Amino acid sequence: MTAETLHKSATELLETWSPPTSPEQSLRQAMLAFLASAPRGCLRECAAGHITASAMVFSHDEREVLLTLHPRVGLWIQLGGHCEESDDTVPAAALREATEESGIEDLTLEPGLYGVQAHPITCSLGVPTRHLDLVFKVKAPKGAVPVKSSESTDLRWWPVDAPPGDTDLILH
Repeated sequence: MTAETLHKSATELLETWSPPTSPEQSLRQAMLAFLASAPRGCLRECAAGHITASAMVFSHDEREVLLTLHPRVGLWIQLGGHCEESDDTVPAAALREATEESGIEDLTLEPGLYGVQAHPITCSLGVPTRHLDLVFKVKAPKGAVPVKSSESTDLRWWPVDAPPGDTDLILH
């Protein structure tokens, strides 16, 4: 695909989403303004910041959430990462990232946005930037066993009602 189709996907997701909280409403507006000024804003090459695709991966019964101990961030966070020009849409990027980082096949992505976040980070560009994270809800099949990838220090299931202390997860 192209940077334009990713941009269109991100814009449509944000325009049609009804944020559940005032801070998310504010961040939604900021992301839309960013996208209006950054035609290639879904790709990591956009040094000022870029849209990223994340997945809150829940167990089949939604009692647990799969988190990665991110080596660069040093926190337990949801799976996800950069959009690639080969991704059809931002949700497709989130599903690709979740599959790559969890090793779990047959993940199911729920339609629409689950939430939004913004994170200052020095990512693969090597300079300080900002990840403008579109978060999607994903369900794992029953009995799914995650396999840690090279992008993670650790990977494990956490009870939804008892996530690790060092995190800023969206668990509506």
